[in-house]
Formats: sequence, C-alpha cells, structure tokens
Amino acid sequence: MRLPRRNFLQLAAGSAALPVLPKVAGAQAVGTQAWPSRPIRMVVGFPGGGAPDLVARLTGQWLADSLG
Repeated sequence: MRLPRRNFLQLAAGSAALPVLPKVAGAQAVGTQAWPSRPIRMVVGFPGGGAPDLVARLTGQWLADSLG
C-alpha cells in the first residue's frame, strides 16, 4: 500500500505536534485562583424543549453542582 505525499505530511506534522500538547494542557491547569472565576454560559443552537435543550440543562446543573 502506497501512502500519498499529502497524507504522509499530515501524519508527520501531527506526530511532531503531539509531544507539545500535554505540556500546554498542564500549563493551563496550574493556577492559584479558583476556576471558573465567572459564570459559564452555554449556548444551545436549538429551540427550547427539545432533546439538546434537556441535555444542556442537565449538563449545566451538573456543572453548577460540581464547580460550585
């Protein structure tokens, strides 16, 4: 099976960037102030009363209970 040049370059770029991701995520997690420092706003792109609205409300309630 032959790998086209474009796919090879995409795989090479992805594998080169992979070791950097844990360091960036770790740097964002470290901090002295409480997170989140302001209310989180969830935007659901569907009208109220549907399944996406229900899932968003349940997720919002869970986040409020766990984050305070």
